[in-house]
Amino acid sequence: MDRTSALKVIVDESLLARVPGYVLGLIAVPVVDVTAAAAEADDLLTAAEDALHGLALGKAEVSALPPIAAWRDAYRSVDVNPNRFPCAAESVLRRVAKGDRLPRINALVNLCNAVSLDSRLPVASCDVGDITGELAVRLAHGGETYLPLGAPEAPEHPEPGEVVYADTQDRAHSRRWNWRQSEVIRTDVGRRRLLLTVEAVHEGGRADVERALDRLASALDALGAVRQRPVVLDAAERGAELFAPEQDVPGRSVPERDVPERDVPQQSAAESAAGSSVVAG
Repeated sequence: MDRTSALKVIVDESLLARVPGYVLGLIAVPVVDVTAAAAEADDLLTAAEDALHGLALGKAEVSALPPIAAWRDAYRSVDVNPNRFPCAAESVLRRVAKGDRLPRINALVNLCNAVSLDSRLPVASCDVGDITGELAVRLAHGGETYLPLGAPEAPEHPEPGEVVYADTQDRAHSRRWNWRQSEVIRTDVGRRRLLLTVEAVHEGGRADVERALDRLASALDALGAVRQRPVVLDAAERGAELFAPEQDVPGRSVPERDVPERDVPQQSAAESAAGSSVVAG
């Protein structure tokens, strides 16, 4: 699709009524050549893992970190059990705190994981090449369709009231807020149109989100991405329109060619019909 197509991102009022301190940081990346590896991102991830290994945190200590404890409270406020469904940041922190290293997926995913480990915040790279119009962080009505990461042939439907990232086609691109990402928005190698997200719910979270965005922006510049200036949404500013060409940071360019369409499995008519009445957990 045309990389200049605008995309409006909105945080719904009903979510902010439940979690008024929610902050969402965004960086629109109209075009970037995602590589399997990049020294800048790989080095950042290794350093973040090493730093966490040095703290020797147990599972309970990870859960007690202020940004993570706040996420656990936020999940409870939207009726999600954080012990069963931890936020994305808690998941990666737990894994590394045990002494493990994260799998190296590609340069952008590695970068996001590095910043997530350092900031203790959920950080994600989302391929929005297949999304137009509007993307809302909102409470699900239950009829949305979600294609699981790695298993798009087995569509699911979020529970009513579950927090999801949803588009105007009623597709959910996450489950339980940021617990899981969808197959549609996974970041793969190649030329991509991406939206990077950083989320916080703790007191003082906006400053931490802004610091994480600055780190991502610097790393994106080192990777040769065309990016736009970071944007922060919260209760005072709930929406922003991204990807207009005039928003690109000056001086960043890559050779012109179309951003490829994502090869996303489509539902059959029968699956779509069933999806309107079936709610899966």
